[in-house]
Amino acid sequence: MALRTAGSVLMVFIWSETVVLGQNGWRVTYNPQIICALKRSTVDLSCSYTYPRGHTVTGTSWFYRWSVVKPQNDDRVEYYGDRVNDCTLRITDLRESDSAEYGFTFRTQIIQGHVFQSVRSESYSGSPGVRLSVTGLEAKCQTIVTEGQPVTLTCSTTCTLTDNPNPTYIWKKNRQHLTNPKTKSNYLYLDPVSSEDTGRYSCAVNGHENLPSAEETLTVRYGPKRVSVSVSPSGKIVEGSSVTLTCSSDANPPVDKYTWYKKNVTSPKASGQSYSITNISSEDSGEYYCEAENTIGAQISTPQLIIVAEKQASVKNASIGIIVVVLVLILFLSVLMWFRKKASKSTSDTRDRRDTVDNGQQDSSPVYDNISGMAITHTAAPTVDTDNQDNVQYASIQHRNQEVPEYSTAQPSQPQKQEEEYSTAQPSQPQKQEEDVQYAAVKFNHTSAVDMPVETTVVQYTGNTRFRV
Repeated sequence: MALRTAGSVLMVFIWSETVVLGQNGWRVTYNPQIICALKRSTVDLSCSYTYPRGHTVTGTSWFYRWSVVKPQNDDRVEYYGDRVNDCTLRITDLRESDSAEYGFTFRTQIIQGHVFQSVRSESYSGSPGVRLSVTGLEAKCQTIVTEGQPVTLTCSTTCTLTDNPNPTYIWKKNRQHLTNPKTKSNYLYLDPVSSEDTGRYSCAVNGHENLPSAEETLTVRYGPKRVSVSVSPSGKIVEGSSVTLTCSSDANPPVDKYTWYKKNVTSPKASGQSYSITNISSEDSGEYYCEAENTIGAQISTPQLIIVAEKQASVKNASIGIIVVVLVLILFLSVLMWFRKKASKSTSDTRDRRDTVDNGQQDSSPVYDNISGMAITHTAAPTVDTDNQDNVQYASIQHRNQEVPEYSTAQPSQPQKQEEEYSTAQPSQPQKQEEDVQYAAVKFNHTSAVDMPVETTVVQYTGNTRFRV
């Protein structure tokens, strides 16, 4: 401290300014005088001051690095003191650049004398001031380790926290709280470390969980795990087809060598992540497995069974299937034809029975006309009303350059009302006939109520012969 005295004005008052060294009642007290605080936290620089009786405080200020702290120019700084005894200063959102020594100074004045009054101003600075250190949390570990080794992570600060000199540390992995961590003080133990421990770690102080450290990445190297073989295409494998086997695994660093083996065969079959077998045969049947290897270690997959089916068996099965289908189709068609034939025969039998019944019900038997070399004339009764006619039958026969028939036979077919039928004529004995033979229509009239005489006229000609009945 330095004591300064200013000039005085006589007659009215004497003005003087003095820097007090801390004696005679002048004092500034910092509590604590050394502070360590976390970055982004808030700190109070607690301070109190005293001065001799009769003095009036006219001004206060804080300074650091020989510069005055001006709360009005920094919204992170707030003065909580007064002009009596309190001189506390609060700083929020601490930054590492805030680390420095802070001091407090105040000014007073006193009026002396009765007739000739003088005003004396004095200032006092509390030096040395309070030392503020701002620190961040830092999680430290060996970033790359091998599975099975012991690993220790450390959460550290650059100074001992003033408000919590023995804190409890909280650890997080990938921003999630660790369950049942093995810790001691500011250490986290992973012993032995496994591949599941790979991740980003951070630490925080209990009570300031919102102020964690920066994340530290832990990388665990390990040999191949979960080695397996897949087959493509899946399903039944037939002779002559192609098959591809693929080896997959989990490893860090990645697998750099794959080797394929067949069970009970000493020499390797192939290398590479995929193994293709083209034009496969029954000799290729067996158990296949692969070995995956990296710089850490190697692991063998479980065997994959490959069964190759004979191609002939497949063709045989297909042939049997086709034969079965054909036989079923033939059987179906046979049954269908049998039913149709049976239905047709039933219809024919029914028609024959109807013909027999109808012929039996007629008044006269079927008419036969025997044609000889003479003309026969029968006298017919008067014509019966057409409404009473049962059947009308016509037969028209014409022969061209054929043998002359000796006689013809006309036979009625099924009886029906106003039904027309055509009969056939056959020669009884073959005779050479040069002339054309023509037969006219034959008409039969039957009555249903009264038996009527039937007139039949047969005319035979030797040349172009024409019959009319």
